[in-house]
Amino acid sequence: MSFSSDTKRELCTKLSTRRSLQRSELYAMLLLSKTFSSSSIVFKTENEDTFSHFVFLLTGLFKPQFEVTGPLRGESGKNRSFTVTVTRPSDCRRIYDDFGHDDRDVTLRVNRANLDDEEAHRAFIRGAFIACGSVTDPEKGYHLEFTVSHRNLCLDICRIICEIQDCDISVKLLSRSGSYIAYVKDSEQITDLLTYMGAAVSAMNIMGTKALKQVRVAANRRTNSEIANLQKTAAASAAQLRAIQTLRADGRYNTLSDELKSVAELRLEYPELTLRELGERLDPPISRSGVNHRIEKIMKLASVQPKEEHHG
Repeated sequence: MSFSSDTKRELCTKLSTRRSLQRSELYAMLLLSKTFSSSSIVFKTENEDTFSHFVFLLTGLFKPQFEVTGPLRGESGKNRSFTVTVTRPSDCRRIYDDFGHDDRDVTLRVNRANLDDEEAHRAFIRGAFIACGSVTDPEKGYHLEFTVSHRNLCLDICRIICEIQDCDISVKLLSRSGSYIAYVKDSEQITDLLTYMGAAVSAMNIMGTKALKQVRVAANRRTNSEIANLQKTAAASAAQLRAIQTLRADGRYNTLSDELKSVAELRLEYPELTLRELGERLDPPISRSGVNHRIEKIMKLASVQPKEEHHG
């Protein structure tokens, strides 16, 4: 079961007890059917919960005669589909007229007279998502979309979503494979829309997954920073060890002052320690800047070639 299917299943359980809201939800599903006209109503879906929900609403509200074609045994994916066909033209005409549509309509549009309040808008958007929506698993990304056959109908759905009160949702439109896609990419807007439709569990899953991702990113960033600091410390320590070995090789090590020699000896014994940690081991302890000052003197001495002795 995909995240999108789980979301649809959750929404299908949010059936309103108000007949008018059931009607708004069914209206969206009819508009997004394979065919919705005065002579033909055919609804097709690959999702079993969507299929059952449509049959329940259609039967409860209009009681038409219809036939169902289900998937053949062994079919899966896009081949696994359910089709509901209203068989009597008189039932098609009755349903089409009931929602205020006319054969003279040039293109299929949302009849806003069927959405008379905010709750009707909510039910309509829920029905639209159940019929043609999908949402990406938040582990993979943030994307919610409605796939619509008619451009003007898709624009109408975009407008209705943008009109949701107390939500600032930006819906974008694109064309893909002969269909029109209304989509939302922002994770917060997706969770707002899912919550608005009634899919609170799916919305919480997205928020929880996003929070976990942020923790992972922060942990990785911190780990990377620590690794970089360790590499930097190791490189600096190696350079310091080379300088000390240079002084020892040419005999100048024994000419170092006691304070320089004490730092050099600690560095030789503990090459992995930071300057602050070296300073804490000295007796008496000194600050990081104090250790750095002594190390710089050692490095400078090592960089200067010793004078050759001349014998006359």
